[in-house]
Amino acid sequence: MADRWFEFQRIDDDITLIWEPHVVPLIRCNIWHVRGRARDLLIDTGLGMASLKAAARDLFDKALTAVATHAHYDHVGGFHEFEDRIIHRAEAAKAAAGNAASLYGGGKEDALLESIRAAGYDVPPQLFTAVPSDGYDPLAYQVRPAPATRTVDEGDVIDVGDRRFEVMHLPGHSPGSIGLWEAETGILFSGDAVYDGPLLDELPGSDIPIYVATMKRLRDLPVTVVHAGHDPSFGRDRLRDLCDIYLAKRV
Repeated sequence: MADRWFEFQRIDDDITLIWEPHVVPLIRCNIWHVRGRARDLLIDTGLGMASLKAAARDLFDKALTAVATHAHYDHVGGFHEFEDRIIHRAEAAKAAAGNAASLYGGGKEDALLESIRAAGYDVPPQLFTAVPSDGYDPLAYQVRPAPATRTVDEGDVIDVGDRRFEVMHLPGHSPGSIGLWEAETGILFSGDAVYDGPLLDELPGSDIPIYVATMKRLRDLPVTVVHAGHDPSFGRDRLRDLCDIYLAKRV
């Protein structure tokens, strides 16, 4: 049993990274908390194996809007805990339905898991290394329904009072993947559209030709830093490298 389920790292005065250290990298989502003058943003919510809202009660000290970059279970497991929920319209039905996702890797005969392994991930039989509480049953894990209170699309703005984030529709990994772009600072929260690890483009709902277009778009974005859905943050040069690597593989 884990001593505590979430870890926290202050990135700057306004941004905090939260993650779940006891799950394997494949499903270890980066959860981003961004302070605003009027309200705060929470970008993605992890697996939902333990209560994020309870664990971060000291950090979540004002009105809070939760934004899901897409509806894969490692990003929306805790989405239901928050009253104000934003997601792209193409992902809204999946988030509203919830699902009985698995915390187990399964057997090698599974074609989807083989494609994930081929991309470069280790997929062990068990996708967690501890449980969050005594008596927790991983076999009973499921993602609870979380209907959106607002759906967004390309060009919409999420305003927290002193910061404005433009919604970028970045499909390919999933139909409604989004990033949040702050032009004033050059900060991009990219979700799983791009991160510094093996990119997955053969999942149900993925589309490689559309992903290629997304990568071409991202390559020229004048970012200062990308805070992604997995793995460490990176700057503009690494963004261009990652896009070029993907494009060389798929074009």
